[in-house]
Amino acid sequence: MALVFPREVSPNLSLSFPPCTGPHAHRQQMSNSSSITQFLLLAFTDTRELQLLHFWLFLGIYLAALLGNGLIITTIAWDQHLHTPMYFFLLNLSLLDLGSISTIVPRSMANSLWNTRVISFQGCTAQLFLFIFLITAEYCLLTIMSYDRYVAICKPLHYGTLLGSRACVHMAAAAWATGFLTALLHTANTFSLPLCKGNALDQFFCEIPQILKLSCSHSYLREAGLLVISVCLAFGCFVFIVLSYVQIFRAVLRIPSEQGRHKAFSTCLPHLAVVSLFLCTGVFADLKPSSISSPSLDLVVSVLYSVVPPAVNPLIYSMRNQELKDALRKLMAGLFYEAHQMSVNLYENKN
Repeated sequence: MALVFPREVSPNLSLSFPPCTGPHAHRQQMSNSSSITQFLLLAFTDTRELQLLHFWLFLGIYLAALLGNGLIITTIAWDQHLHTPMYFFLLNLSLLDLGSISTIVPRSMANSLWNTRVISFQGCTAQLFLFIFLITAEYCLLTIMSYDRYVAICKPLHYGTLLGSRACVHMAAAAWATGFLTALLHTANTFSLPLCKGNALDQFFCEIPQILKLSCSHSYLREAGLLVISVCLAFGCFVFIVLSYVQIFRAVLRIPSEQGRHKAFSTCLPHLAVVSLFLCTGVFADLKPSSISSPSLDLVVSVLYSVVPPAVNPLIYSMRNQELKDALRKLMAGLFYEAHQMSVNLYENKN
């Protein structure tokens, strides 16, 4: 695959900036950043055949994510037996997965199909905001889901009290609100910086570190401060998840019957697998050693943490969850029965 990573500037932009010196330097920098009307995203390849291959590959992944998450959302909403805290949080997780992959993949597909790299300034702002919003909310929700599993296994007698319908709604709303507030702060702060180092991003979607590389101001330290706070919160959530699962595994190993242990593990392992996939890909993308970093590796890793999890999560949850599989079979059987009845009625009406 011929990878291309030029730091070219769109021909219709005038980005030749004078040196930022003197008492009016900051004012000049601010006016320079306002002249950027579009960004150039990283191209996967410059070969037309490979661009089309990228389009079809991403289309397949995107349709799989839409189908898998859509079936989970529909099944949980349709089956009354799945109106429990665990499946309520799973429904929210599927909504977040659908949103996050829809924020990135369609734009990348369109760029490959039309052989372009351009994204507007407003489009980049919206993409950055939505991606941070949905990813942060998903991480918070995964933390809440670990608490749900902890209460269900370690404190089953208090499950209805600690995780009533109102408490579940409040916790889910807190996850969404945390994501929204985090995204608002990061987006507002990132795009308030003067940008005077071109308009080409070394990423196939708009991402904070790549935009900060274009800044010509030392005020990026404010964004670094926000990132440190976000990392601390993320680490706190990680510690909470680890401690929850330590308690869960201790409780499960004390269950006398093998069937009871299997049932407990079957409800925990899918969530643990999703958390591991989410964290491992994200941490590797951010903390991989610079000695092994390369443009092609960075591109593959960014796809792994931004595109693959939303498509794989429904498969992980449906593989070991018998209740969800049974409800899905009932839903599909009901849909086929209704379609059959409709066709029979149409045939009888014609005759």
